[in-house]
Amino acid sequence: MLHGAKIGLRARHEDDIPVLLDELHGDVVTRTRGDDRPWRPVAPGATAGNPFRVDDLPEDVVCFSAVDLAGGELLGEAVLWGIDPHKRSAHLGLALRPAHRGKGLGADVVRVLCDYGFAVRGLNRLQVETLADNTPMIKAAERAGFTVEGTLRSSTWVYGGFADETILGLLAAEWTR
Repeated sequence: MLHGAKIGLRARHEDDIPVLLDELHGDVVTRTRGDDRPWRPVAPGATAGNPFRVDDLPEDVVCFSAVDLAGGELLGEAVLWGIDPHKRSAHLGLALRPAHRGKGLGADVVRVLCDYGFAVRGLNRLQVETLADNTPMIKAAERAGFTVEGTLRSSTWVYGGFADETILGLLAAEWTR
């Protein structure tokens, strides 16, 4: 397990999947704001199309379950994706269960993902793409050292309309543990 101040990132457990599917994927509006793939319903117990199954992920994706270090409760998911070993770069993302949002845990998750990306994987650049109005994610990334690099105007389709995305980046040379 990778440890932060309050959270840990560990391998996904089978019993995490129904909770994540219900609380993160089941909220269609919120899920479409955090994932640029079209939302599709997933039946309980399904393996095909289940975004939380990790048994057959491509090499460029690493998924973690975020847990509370104090009690072990499942907080949400954390992901490094688009890992490019040639460019030594990746994208990162996270999703916290509704009961755990707004408690400052996002920045801790981002820091631990950075530690994994830079120290364990030897990456040089990490990038976050988030909706421009996703203030909690932008603040969490900035607290972890990310810099806003720009805005992509009307670049993503979100539940019936186009929205702007903010791009944040962090280089290994800028990262401090």
